[in-house]
Amino acid sequence: MTTCTKPESPGPERDEALRSAAFSPLEGVRVVELSHLIFGPACGMFLSFLGAEVIKVEPVGGDKTRHLTGMGASFFALFNRGKKSVVLDFGRTEGREALDRLLSSADILVENFRDGTLARMGLDLAQVRTRFPGLITVSCKGFLDGPYADRPALDETVQMMTGLAHMTGPTGMPLRIGSSANDIMGGLAGAYAAIAALREREATGVGREIRAGLFENSLLLVAQHMVQFALTGLEPAPMPERAFTWPVYDIFVTRDDRKLFVGAVTSGHWVALCTLLGLEELLENPALEDRMDQISARDWTLPKFEAAVAAWRSPDLIHELEKRMIPFAPVTTPAEMFSDPQAESGLHESALADGTTFRAPGFPVQVDSARIVPCLDVPGLGNDSVDVLSGLGLDRGFVEHATGMEGGES
Repeated sequence: MTTCTKPESPGPERDEALRSAAFSPLEGVRVVELSHLIFGPACGMFLSFLGAEVIKVEPVGGDKTRHLTGMGASFFALFNRGKKSVVLDFGRTEGREALDRLLSSADILVENFRDGTLARMGLDLAQVRTRFPGLITVSCKGFLDGPYADRPALDETVQMMTGLAHMTGPTGMPLRIGSSANDIMGGLAGAYAAIAALREREATGVGREIRAGLFENSLLLVAQHMVQFALTGLEPAPMPERAFTWPVYDIFVTRDDRKLFVGAVTSGHWVALCTLLGLEELLENPALEDRMDQISARDWTLPKFEAAVAAWRSPDLIHELEKRMIPFAPVTTPAEMFSDPQAESGLHESALADGTTFRAPGFPVQVDSARIVPCLDVPGLGNDSVDVLSGLGLDRGFVEHATGMEGGES
């Protein structure tokens, strides 16, 4: 774990040293994570990014997410960076006792199993909170309390339920968005609330029971469309068919067959874009004097923009758009981000237990002009079992029984 050494000397020298030190405000906070897939692991990952010691407790054989293939192949490696792995066999008394000892040392517990699952594993959260009143529990669930609380949920199901899929695809063709956004953002919400609860606990000494909802996260993502309906009485069309607020806000194809999004959202953009593309005729047309005129004329002005863009090579047009501060974006794939100069500056290397390395984005903020770069390696199964459990005062024999790995290395 990255640590932050705080110098004793007062004055400007100390301030400069603090600015250049690693940003690790959660150093000394212990998180026990009982989770799988993305939602819970994302919550633990965000806490780890800020310096918390996150101990991922896995069953014998490991979190099943470790073994996913296809689109799930990245899940474990990506969302468990910077954590420790402890294996416990909940079928054994020693395993349950070791977890109890671990929780007694923890500040936060993160879990994302369906209600009742942990109780069947011998872990009753209500009892845990009674026994450890300072513990903050973060339960990452499909729904907050309500009529759907007991339903199973996936990122895709809540996208369908909340209208997010409806807004993403064209009419009659609901489409999930292209990432596990609710799992990731829901995990961030859980971490955000846990940090607030830590701050409150400084005054009260008492933890909080936090529940983060996948459905409610998706609901927040579509809130802008809900409020549009509430204020106007008009249900918004899906994004591919939305009513345009700008005269140019479209994807064009260049001469070298590259797709390029261009947006002219101010009068300055409109003038600059028309001038760049040689469409001064539009600037001179009295029927296009204001924005509403320009928007209403999209059916006949857009083909002119399409033809003008098609005469340009993408590198040349990108250079000119950037120079004129006109919003634009090449339409790219995720794989292309590995060679994108802006993306590359925020990609950090992680190592798997077998030595394989990969680069992935970290926390998307800067602190004092520096990126947050904690330890981002991915733990091998049970790599930290002996160190963590021995640190709790458990002897080697007990640890081997607790982990179900008698005679082997944890």
